Amino acid sequence: MKIIVIAAGSGKRLGEDTKDLPKYLIKVNGRTIMEHQIDTFRKIGYEEFIVITGPHKEKFTFGGVTYVEDKNYPRHDILGSLMEAREYITGDVLISYSDIIFDHFILSKIMESKADIGIAVDLDWEKAYEGRTEHPRTEAENVSFDNNYILRIKKNISDQGKTGEFLGLLKLSAKGSDIFVKKFLDLEKSHVGPFQDAPSLQKAYLTDMIQELIDSKIDVKPIIVSGKWCEIDTRQDLERACEMFR
Repeated sequence: MKIIVIAAGSGKRLGEDTKDLPKYLIKVNGRTIMEHQIDTFRKIGYEEFIVITGPHKEKFTFGGVTYVEDKNYPRHDILGSLMEAREYITGDVLISYSDIIFDHFILSKIMESKADIGIAVDLDWEKAYEGRTEHPRTEAENVSFDNNYILRIKKNISDQGKTGEFLGLLKLSAKGSDIFVKKFLDLEKSHVGPFQDAPSLQKAYLTDMIQELIDSKIDVKPIIVSGKWCEIDTRQDLERACEMFR
């Protein structure tokens, strides 16, 4: 299993905390988000840990890690940065956002999944937005699904029925990795103009790519998880993370 973390964002909403520091290196109770994640990933073991960097790449000094620099990060969003590491998307892969912390119960559930392409989904997501005035629930990356089939993934879904939140964790089998990369390469050759909810393919989010797979009749399975996790996007989120992960 390879772990790929997309850490090329600037983290502007954290203000001075990320002025000269990648968000992945922000500390939560004395340890960086990166260290929190690595400690959790070590419980499953991994053959390689890959981090995609953007601004302030020189600040990454953690050993035993393969660093891939996204030299075009100003022109990319999450998907474009991820595909700078496309050569590593082979075999069994777990792709993670860099601004999330989660416990081993969540990770274990993800690892149990036999799906070729599976995304972690929290059904009990709304309570995490109580009091988050800097990051309201309308910004949640929602997932709507029926009978274990994902229908839509995007921000602020108001569908009736079963709706959860995408954690920012995508698991690919060897077959799933091949499907994912091939689909992107096909799009890269032929797609022009807006892409799903993004202005372009290079400015797309990972969720835009997941929706494209779904629209192409490629099976993407929800992996329903429960446990302790949080996203760190604002100062409020950072304070909440410090309360949760002492």
